[in-house]
Amino acid sequence: MVEKVKPNMLGVLSDRYPSVYARGEVIELPAWIAFDKQILTFDGFFQQSLEEVRNAPYAVRNVRVFFHLEDGTLQIIEKPQTNSGFLQGTLLSRQRVRLPAPMDDNFYDILDFNIGREIEVFGKFIKLTNCDKFTRNFLNRQGISVPDPINTPADPFLVDRAKTAATSLARKPNKTVDTFGQFLKNDRKLLRFYAYWDDRESEFGVFHDLEVFYYLADDTIEIKDVVSRGALKRSTGTLLMRRCKLPKRFTGLPNPGYNQANIVLNVLGGSVGTGRYVNDPLDAGKEHVEYYKDKDLSIGGILNVFGRNVVLVDADENTKKYYRDTYGVTSFVPINKPFEQSAENKKLIRVKDRELPPWNGFGSYEDSAQNCVTVEMVAPLKDFKKFLKYDRKGMDSQILRFAARMISRDQHNCDRKFIILYFQSDDTLQVTEIPFGKLTAVTFFARAPVFLPGQDPYTSEKPLVYTPQHLFIGAQVVINSFYFVLIAADEYALRYMEINCKNFPKSDIDLIMNKLRDKLKPIYKDFVSDMIPSDDTKAITYEQLRNKLCPIMGMDFTEQEMVTIARRFSLSCQKERLNKDAIRAITLTTLKRELWDDLARLREYFILRDPGRTGLLSRSTVYTLLRGCRFPVDIQLLEKILDVIDKDKNGNIIYQALFNFLDRNLCPMTDTIPLNVKSELWWASVREPPAGDLIDWCEFNKQLDLEYVFTDKPKFTNLVVPDDPIHI
Repeated sequence: MVEKVKPNMLGVLSDRYPSVYARGEVIELPAWIAFDKQILTFDGFFQQSLEEVRNAPYAVRNVRVFFHLEDGTLQIIEKPQTNSGFLQGTLLSRQRVRLPAPMDDNFYDILDFNIGREIEVFGKFIKLTNCDKFTRNFLNRQGISVPDPINTPADPFLVDRAKTAATSLARKPNKTVDTFGQFLKNDRKLLRFYAYWDDRESEFGVFHDLEVFYYLADDTIEIKDVVSRGALKRSTGTLLMRRCKLPKRFTGLPNPGYNQANIVLNVLGGSVGTGRYVNDPLDAGKEHVEYYKDKDLSIGGILNVFGRNVVLVDADENTKKYYRDTYGVTSFVPINKPFEQSAENKKLIRVKDRELPPWNGFGSYEDSAQNCVTVEMVAPLKDFKKFLKYDRKGMDSQILRFAARMISRDQHNCDRKFIILYFQSDDTLQVTEIPFGKLTAVTFFARAPVFLPGQDPYTSEKPLVYTPQHLFIGAQVVINSFYFVLIAADEYALRYMEINCKNFPKSDIDLIMNKLRDKLKPIYKDFVSDMIPSDDTKAITYEQLRNKLCPIMGMDFTEQEMVTIARRFSLSCQKERLNKDAIRAITLTTLKRELWDDLARLREYFILRDPGRTGLLSRSTVYTLLRGCRFPVDIQLLEKILDVIDKDKNGNIIYQALFNFLDRNLCPMTDTIPLNVKSELWWASVREPPAGDLIDWCEFNKQLDLEYVFTDKPKFTNLVVPDDPIHI
């Protein structure tokens, strides 16, 4: 009777059984569940013949054998070995392996693996020498005895190579400089020093304020140029030295390849193609360069920047903290620059200004000077800060307008009307003429800077131009050999000069009264006796006070100062040429002629700009809204409308009053005849200055604040009165 063959625990048909279970009592669990992730691991080796290697007939290749219990698969991996000369890694991918013939009907099982046994895998005989702890315990529980580990024989190839390496000359190792650690430690960390380079000894040399940056990540240095303007210092972005390592000694340009790690020697041949090159193990041809480090930088030290002496004068707080923590430096006393030292210790050396050739008269002076500075055609730089300061800001135009007449022997020229506009943003003048019988102004002199008379323009020094301090009522202006005298100014110019009286002394009432006080104190008795009004009005005329003060003050008194006095102590109540009703009639007639009837939408825009429903808006806001809504009136008429509209105590416009003003259904007005608004509402159409004719004598005398002097003084009636009381 033939015994029935049963499958073993791995599901393989075999007549061999494990000793842990009796026959027929094997547990009925699938192997992939019972032995999931359980692997038997063995160390082994096999020999491979090396017929081409001397003194090494074979090589010993160490492997690791993995037997997976869940499916009986086998995997062999060779241990990595440096410079072995063989392809290493996975020698046998995971698969089931059959036993050698004549047992090739069965596959390798756990009974075939143990220390000291040999397995044949595709023609390679692998000797098992050791196993891990799990494998030993598993086989012992199965009743399989596991012997002690076996020593792996030595590899004759490796032994021979070790003997050869010991007896041969050592080769030069590859040079590797580890800078990555320094980069990771000190990335984005830098030291900043303040320095200077005095180059005034050379031709066209200047004094350079510098900033020295030391990068701790790679020991490189960068030097920037700094421009000083008073207390303000700013970086121009110009680099005196771009970021690089700075050598301590500079003898000239370096040779090619001086900073390479390896030096190549040509040992055979003279040409590139037939030569033989090897590395220089002794670095005989390498240039050893010493570079500046952080330990070489200190306040007061001098850096040799490729032949230029850069002196370190100070450092920032982070740099001081770094040297205090790293090197224990506690003294950081800044040193003075050459121009900051006192004259007793060192003679001051001033920077020489660039001397330009004389101006030849072609083009503007700035354009010619810019062409002398650089060969490249570049437009001259403008004072942008001054432009931003004096440019138009809303209703404030920053433009001073004066009425002028020409001084000429021809009476026809003296009767001509001129307007002189001064633009403070760039110190330029523009002269326009109002021809007889015409309403359109004609440009007499285009906008340009005007040189002051009495100076030679064809020099290397820039000629002086007219400034706002040279323009006042009574001043003479010479423009292209034409002489003008300023006879009046508009309300904006007078008010602007009075507000900015520090820049316009002839509109400063305090300075004027102090000047009058000094002149009138000796003759105050006679002056008061002649100027007291005879009636009870307590007012004197403008001409009466002017004719009295001009002889007393002499050449030191101008018409601008007289106008300032008249405006300050004015009693005149000039009758307006156009009152509120007249302005409303002109406005309604203009709107009717332009077919404008959009008051409801205009009201919505005003309410939208007033979320608090206060009913008040500033003048500038109202002006912007009307212009943005395309209100069909001229600017001059719009300014008059805003002047007559009701306002609160703070000057804000009550826009409901503006709506009532523009509503033709409320108090209808008679249509007016067509008129030129630009001419009728123009400030120059008023013949008399806005100062008025009457002056408050009591207020003027009170402001003088002089006591009566009852001493005999020469009366001013004996003084000589000049022909023209208007002086420059």
